Amino acid sequence: MNKNDPLLLGNQLCFPLYAASRQIIKKYRPFLDEIGLTYTQYITMMVIWEYNSISVKELGHKLFLDSGTLSPVLKSLEAKGYIDRRRSEDDERILTATVTEEGLRLKERASSVPGKIAGCLRLSPDDGKALYDLLYKLLDHDGDE
Repeated sequence: MNKNDPLLLGNQLCFPLYAASRQIIKKYRPFLDEIGLTYTQYITMMVIWEYNSISVKELGHKLFLDSGTLSPVLKSLEAKGYIDRRRSEDDERILTATVTEEGLRLKERASSVPGKIAGCLRLSPDDGKALYDLLYKLLDHDGDE
């Protein structure tokens, strides 16, 4: 066996990224089940909470999600009463997602999730920050937008 073989799983950057992502999302599941959200719904709500109202196009950009993935998530969040989707009065091609009062109550319930997740990870705050910075460097995105 050639240890330099580019097709060995152990030589792939993509695999530990994929596996780590799956494991972290798995750790979120019990905490998100308590508040009735999937991981994709949770990250979507995090952006909507941050901006209060945001175009669906910009939301997809911030989440690195295409409209085919985002549309059913938004439809589900709207059905749960957490957001309203509306066409812009200025330009009806623009669809916006806006948090509702119920969505703001959900934010209060979700506020403990980040701390619970931090307690599940075996990373120091410095290692977590370094990993965060490297991942956003891979995404060619500074994370502060």
